[in-house]
Amino acid sequence: MATGPLEAAARLERLAAQDGRAVLSARNRELFGLLPVALAVAAGFAGVLITREAEVNDATLTYGLAFLVFCLVGHLFVRWRLPDADPYIYPLAAALAGVGIVMVYRIDPELAREQAQWFVFGLAAFVAVGLLLRDLSLLERYRYTIAAGAMVLLIMPRLTGGVTNGAYLRIDLGPVEFQPAELAKIAVVIFVAAYLADTRELMVTYERRFLGVSLPPLRYFGPMLVVWAIAMLLLVFIRDLGSSVMFFGGFLALLYVATGRLSYVVLGLAMFVVGFLFFESTVGHVGARVDAWRNPLDPDLYYALGGSGQIAQGMFAQADGGVLGAGLGQSILTAGGDPVLPAAQTDLIYAVVVNELGFVGAVALLLVYLLFVQRGLKTAMLATDPFNKLLAAGLTAVFALQVFVIVGGVTRVIPLTGVTLPFVSYGGSSIVANFVLVGLLMVVSDGARRRHREGGLL
Repeated sequence: MATGPLEAAARLERLAAQDGRAVLSARNRELFGLLPVALAVAAGFAGVLITREAEVNDATLTYGLAFLVFCLVGHLFVRWRLPDADPYIYPLAAALAGVGIVMVYRIDPELAREQAQWFVFGLAAFVAVGLLLRDLSLLERYRYTIAAGAMVLLIMPRLTGGVTNGAYLRIDLGPVEFQPAELAKIAVVIFVAAYLADTRELMVTYERRFLGVSLPPLRYFGPMLVVWAIAMLLLVFIRDLGSSVMFFGGFLALLYVATGRLSYVVLGLAMFVVGFLFFESTVGHVGARVDAWRNPLDPDLYYALGGSGQIAQGMFAQADGGVLGAGLGQSILTAGGDPVLPAAQTDLIYAVVVNELGFVGAVALLLVYLLFVQRGLKTAMLATDPFNKLLAAGLTAVFALQVFVIVGGVTRVIPLTGVTLPFVSYGGSSIVANFVLVGLLMVVSDGARRRHREGGLL
């Protein structure tokens, strides 16, 4: 009789126990996953300090030990509050955050101290999610309130005038700035997951055909049009192409998971492309961004304010890295006090990684992201509650799309946007929001794995 992966894993564990071999629990696997992460962080700080001071001092061990202590605090919370959660999601997030702190430290030690503080705030947000949201049905009930909050967050940068590279991305609150799109992406996923959990069966009830695609009644298909309108609003009103791609791409992923209809995804992509091409030809800043992407070495665009100079410098930095990289702290980021690589700590931090760690280091970083996405999708597969399943799938899809948008922009696969590289780029709102995302995934995973364990599958 054919068995699934969960039954096979359970059978292997039982056989191992019968043979007298110890099987590490999920939480012990998580603990042992954190140890090499802390060592890698210490080694990263040592590499940077060697280039600056020609010797390794006690600070390297101090940094690595402090990072491990904070990670252990999160681990102990998970062991107490979410004992059945996936054992790899948290260590993978810690590894990415460690890479981010080291790379930001290499760029600017003062910014790294701020990033470390935000890392602690992110862990606090992670703990808060685990404490307050053990029952995720609360989010499902307040879906419309959460969606309204997301809309307010997205519009506020335009009202407060927080402009970054021509895009309205941040809210200025005195000494504190944050990018509301980071929290809004989670809110939108919660709303769409809750809506589709209730209407997924109706979404496969056909009433009419359009361009050869069978469509459900308009009252159930309306949210797709609403999210498409939000994506176009982000593109034109807020000038944020990256978030536009993230939100609409995440919605299409959820729509596919809920209905299994690839035709919906194709239709949605066609809608987005048509809207993008229309605004690219009619809205100046959208067309300028596309021109800079198409012709980054054009002298007129290269020297223009907000032109292609940033993209071109990122290309040069990646080419200079080669296979193994120049080494930590070896890339040239400034010349005569002027930045050679604009926004190195945010938009172009991936270019810094490629320059200093080479193609090998860049691939290793992307593999960590792929492993994180794989664990998120596995969490979605294990979940039996429709809302939890869609929530895990949507959060994972948005996370993966965010990585694609910024890495694709730096490598010129798509136009460069102001989206941050999750956990790695400098930015408090980004790291806090992504720890909230990790917390939600861990809560879903804990409930799903507990039910499978009680059923004898884990």
